[in-house]
Amino acid sequence: MARTDTVDLPLPSPYDRLGGAPALRRLVDGFYDAMDQDPAATSIRRMHQADLGPIRDKLFDWLSGWSGGPPLYNARPDRACIMSAHAPYAIGPAERDQWMACMRTALAGLEIEGDVRAMFEAAFSRLADGLRNR
Repeated sequence: MARTDTVDLPLPSPYDRLGGAPALRRLVDGFYDAMDQDPAATSIRRMHQADLGPIRDKLFDWLSGWSGGPPLYNARPDRACIMSAHAPYAIGPAERDQWMACMRTALAGLEIEGDVRAMFEAAFSRLADGLRNR
């Protein structure tokens, strides 16, 4: 006889598994800190303004919705398709690898379980490779 007194609960979103907004903020800040400080990330750093504050907020908002959290980016008046936003920049394997190195540094700075880190690293790898335009 089948049980009828059970409830299927939704799985936690990647956003929740990461640790919500506080962990996402640390991830974004760690990413841009790595980009700003690592000489090996010079090519991708040159694609950004001197003041990284606005782009930190924009990436936080985008990653929030992308990872299953609040869809903050959708409410931004300056929102754009991620592909269109990156189209003006020459993004090849070297830039992709620099971006991923900075993101790996940021992920390593978070106190998260290994499976969560692996899930985000795999998703970021697909994202970074998808933004290549050369």
